[in-house]
Amino acid sequence: MSEVAPPAKFNAEEADNFEDIEKQFAVKAVQQMLTYWAILQKMRGSRLRLTKYDDEIYEHFKKEFPDFDPKATINEDEMKSKAGKERWRNFVNQYAEKIEDFNYGTMLRANPKDEYGEKETIFAVRMQFYAIEIVRNREGLNDWIYEKEHPEEAK
Repeated sequence: MSEVAPPAKFNAEEADNFEDIEKQFAVKAVQQMLTYWAILQKMRGSRLRLTKYDDEIYEHFKKEFPDFDPKATINEDEMKSKAGKERWRNFVNQYAEKIEDFNYGTMLRANPKDEYGEKETIFAVRMQFYAIEIVRNREGLNDWIYEKEHPEEAK
C-alpha cells in the first residue's frame, strides 16, 4: 500500500478561479440576500438580531469606524482601497472564531434607502454585512421595508 501525501495548504491568493465554485458562491450569496430581504419584509429591522454577538459587533464597529454614517451611501472604492481593506481586515478577522463563514462573500446594499439592485448592491464579506446591517437595524433604517409591506402598521 502506498503512502498518500498530506494535502498542500490552500492559498486563496494563488488559487485558480474555478467557474463552478464561483457560481456556487454566487448562488449562496443571492440566497442569503433574498432570505434577508424576506425577513425584513416580515419583521422590523429594529427588532431583528442577526447574530448572538450583535451587541458586541455593534459596539466594536462604532469604535473602529466612528466616521461611518449609516444613512449615507457606502463608498465602495474607499471600502476596497488598500487602506480600507486593511482596516476592514483587522475588524473582520477578530470574528474568525465566533462567526461561522465570517469571510464568505455576500451582497450588501450600498444605501439603506434602496432595495437590492444591480447598481445599489456591492459585494462584501459576511462580517461587513453583519456590522453595517446591525447598525442600520439598530438605528431603524431598515424599518421602511417592513412598513412598505404592512402599510396598515406603519407609524
